[in-house]
Amino acid sequence: MKLKHLTLVAALAASGLGFSASASAQAQEQFVPLLSYRTGQFAPLGIPWADGKLDYLKLVNAKGGINGVKIAYEECETAYDTSRGVECYERLKGKGGGASGFDTQSTGITFAVTEKAIVDKMPVITPGYGLSQSADGRVFEWNFPLLGTYWTAADSIVQDILKKEKGSLKGKKIALVYHDSPYGKEPIPLLQKRAEKEGFSLSLLPVTAPGVEQKATWLQVRQTRPDYVILWSAGVMTPTAIREAQATGFPREKMYAIWWGGSDHDVKGIDGAKGYNTVTIHNTAERDKVHDEVKAQVYDKSQGSASDAKELGALAHTRGMVIAMLQVEAIRTAQEKYGKGKVMSPEQVRWGLENLDMTQERLNELGFGKMLRPFKTSCENHMGADWARVAQWDGAKWNVVSDWYQADKSLIDPLVKEYGEKYAKDKNLKVRSCS
Repeated sequence: MKLKHLTLVAALAASGLGFSASASAQAQEQFVPLLSYRTGQFAPLGIPWADGKLDYLKLVNAKGGINGVKIAYEECETAYDTSRGVECYERLKGKGGGASGFDTQSTGITFAVTEKAIVDKMPVITPGYGLSQSADGRVFEWNFPLLGTYWTAADSIVQDILKKEKGSLKGKKIALVYHDSPYGKEPIPLLQKRAEKEGFSLSLLPVTAPGVEQKATWLQVRQTRPDYVILWSAGVMTPTAIREAQATGFPREKMYAIWWGGSDHDVKGIDGAKGYNTVTIHNTAERDKVHDEVKAQVYDKSQGSASDAKELGALAHTRGMVIAMLQVEAIRTAQEKYGKGKVMSPEQVRWGLENLDMTQERLNELGFGKMLRPFKTSCENHMGADWARVAQWDGAKWNVVSDWYQADKSLIDPLVKEYGEKYAKDKNLKVRSCS
C-alpha cells in the first residue's frame, strides 16, 4: 500500500512552523482521509479529482481551518481496486481519534465498506456516485450520496433526450454502453423504468475493464443503430468510446456521458469529440469565486496539488473541490451543535452531514454559488437536492446547453424505497423511524 502523507498547513510551513507530532497537537487537528486513484484504469479522472480535494483542504487551512481547527489529511492510493480501498479504509478509520468520514471515490469500494461503516459508526460520503438507494437515510444511516446519484443522473439525461425529441421517445432506441462493474451497472434499474414509461427500447452493452478494447461493442452499436447512446464510463474507457463512435459514424451529439465520463481530459485533443454531451452535478461546469481563491492562496504560493494552475476550472478538479467543501461544511455544521473550535468525532460529523442546510447565501460566501443550488439534508433524505444540467464540448471548451433538471420523483422515490428496504432485509438491518 502506497501511503502519501501530505503537508498539513502551507501557511505555517512557509513561516518555518510545523505541526508537532505530539498527542496534544494531534488532538487539535481534524483528520480527513483521502482515498484516491492516481494510478490504474481510472487515473485520468482520479488525478484531477484528488487534486481538487487537496486544493480545497489547503485553502481551508490557509484561511485558518474550521473555526480554528486545522485539517490533517493523508492520501491513500487505491488504483480503483476494491481490496486496496478496503485496506485504506481499515488503516485510516481510527487515525486522529477517528476519521471524519470517507469519500471512497469508487462505487465498488463503497459497496465493500458500507457494511463496515455501520459497525464502525463511520460516515461514507459519495457525492454523485455510490449506492443510489443510499439516499434513504432510514436504511443507510451512515451513507450520504450528496447532490445526486446515478439514478438521478440517468433520469436527467433521459429528460434532455425527451426534450430533443419533442416529448416522445415511443419507438426510439437507446443503448447504454457501460463499464462492466458495480459502477457501470448502477443506472440500469432507472433506465429500465424509464424505458417502460416512455416506450423506448433499451439495449445494454457492457464493456470489460479497463475499456481500451471496444470494437465489438461499437460494432453492435452500428448494427442496432440506436437513436442515442448513454455512456457510463471513466478514465481510459471514455476517449476510447469517443474515438470508436467517430470510427463507426455514430454522432457525438447523440452521446451522453455520466459526469465521470465528461471531464476535460476525456475530450481534449480528440478531433471527433465535438458535440459530445455530459450531465453535470448541479452546475459544476461553471467557474466561481472559489477558483480564484485557490489560485491566490494556494497556487500563487506554489502549494497547488496539480502541476499547473490551469487545472483550475477543469470539471473533475472542480468536483473534487465540491466534495471536499461538503465534508468541511459537515464538520462545521457539527461544530455548531457540539462545540465550535473542537475536533468532531465520526458520529458528530455524521450528524453534521444529516443536518446540512446550504443556503444560497452560504454557497455564495464559500464561492460555490454559481455551481450549486441550495439544498438540505435530513434523517430521511441523505442526498439533498439532485439538480443537474447538460454540458456539450465545442472542440475547445464545455458549454452548458440545457436548463436545470431534477429527477422524476415518481420514478426515483419508489426505486429508492424498494432497493433500500430490500437491502435492509438482506442485511438484517432495522429501518430507522425519522418521525
